[in-house]
Amino acid sequence: MYNILICDDDKDIVSALDIYLRAEGYNTFPAYDGTQALKAVQEHDIHLILMDVMMPNLDGIRATAKLRESCNVPIILLTAKSEDSDKVLGLNIGADDYVTKPFNPMEVMARVKSQLRRYTTLGGRDTGAPEPEDGLLRIGGIVLDDAAKTVSVDGEPIRLTPIEFDILRLFMRCPNQVFSTSEIYEKVWGDQAYGAENTVAVHIRHIREKLEIDPANPRYIKVVWGLGYKFEKV
Repeated sequence: MYNILICDDDKDIVSALDIYLRAEGYNTFPAYDGTQALKAVQEHDIHLILMDVMMPNLDGIRATAKLRESCNVPIILLTAKSEDSDKVLGLNIGADDYVTKPFNPMEVMARVKSQLRRYTTLGGRDTGAPEPEDGLLRIGGIVLDDAAKTVSVDGEPIRLTPIEFDILRLFMRCPNQVFSTSEIYEKVWGDQAYGAENTVAVHIRHIREKLEIDPANPRYIKVVWGLGYKFEKV
């Protein structure tokens, strides 16, 4: 049973999302600002967070940044159409996805299910299982263990969010193959890629910052101008 935190200062939105999520069998916890969200994450085993951007006391952007210091659960931002800059900023500081208000409940449920599926199967939760010998992808100093859902660079473990892990796995399974941003989005997010360029670019930048000695001059994930990205075998 998954526990989902719903954080929005509009109690009607929290109530509506609570109804839809509970109908799908999820447990829900309400919060009405970022401070309450941080407290709820400390007190409960939360598996996913729906986070409004504009809230009193502590807004969704700052709350997301604070959560990412110690927590990699999926965070889906709830944003207004006029908050495009906040969407990009939210992705920059660690949000996994966003839904624009007014939202279609079916779209929210689809994104929740997608993020939870990725979180549980792509390394979001620690199972305590021993690292297996097989299932390893090795390129240069990077080792990705697809079974244990771990990544190391030059022997040092690095922490990826489930989305980042999925993107890296896609690249490492197909070294030197060029993927457009649309292809990356459709394969990783499992959704149509309309307007997804910024979302993909932000996540790739995060991966570079964790993998590369000099992210501005990457050895691995290269831009192929006018076409997309590729993972270069070094």
